[in-house]
Amino acid sequence: MRRRQNSGTRHEAHSSGGRKEKIYMYGKHALVEALAHAPHAVRKVFLSAQADDAELRGLLKRANIVPGALKGGAMDRMVGRDTAHQGVIAVIDPGALMIDFKQFMASPAIARPTAETMLVLLDELTDPHNVGAIIRSAAAFGAAGVLIPPHNQAPVTGTVVKTSAGMAFRVPLVAIGNVNQAVDALATLGFRSYGLEMNGTTDLADEPFAAPSLIIVGNEGEGIRQKTLERCDVRLRIPMDARAESLNASVSAGVVLYAWSARHGGALS
Repeated sequence: MRRRQNSGTRHEAHSSGGRKEKIYMYGKHALVEALAHAPHAVRKVFLSAQADDAELRGLLKRANIVPGALKGGAMDRMVGRDTAHQGVIAVIDPGALMIDFKQFMASPAIARPTAETMLVLLDELTDPHNVGAIIRSAAAFGAAGVLIPPHNQAPVTGTVVKTSAGMAFRVPLVAIGNVNQAVDALATLGFRSYGLEMNGTTDLADEPFAAPSLIIVGNEGEGIRQKTLERCDVRLRIPMDARAESLNASVSAGVVLYAWSARHGGALS
């Protein structure tokens, strides 16, 4: 039996052959998150009569979105009969969630970072579930943004948005053209880069994270590429029982981001 969910996303089309991907997002909570934090990514909204309430109406009015009316049967056909859509369905453009790197670099929080400024950079992660989970952890532990390259990298899709539990609408997602160039550019602003590596030279427990931090997470199988690893100021390892060979990429990222946040409680507020 397929598990029913109160909110989430469902693909309508993939980005291929020039077609833009369309994501059907369903559930009131998911739509409230999107309208509150990324209304520009919401293309269409459909509400049943039962779901039309004052909170949603207020957010929709602020975003200048006029919702369409649909009955339950039509909604079931859009996202599936087994989906608990709560009478709320939206069409999301995942590409609209991305911020240009140069624009992001010019923002005051990044141009003048402090020790409580932390970014996450993804280096060719291919599993969208890992990408979504890392975005969720980044939001939970105070990251100022998640940097995502265009090549050999799982893009922001419906699966990513769903796995992030709505956090893809809260933490800035930044489109970078080249990983190494992004690392170099952030270094000029004072960011110290940390590469997650199984055989790293610095134990996570010993790192104070005393400067603006760039946490780099590598590919699920190959890890961080050599040229990028050479740019890392610190190669972090996570101490673990010798019987455990390794951790999943998103789990490793979550552990490191928690360790960073434990040293920077102010970033969580």
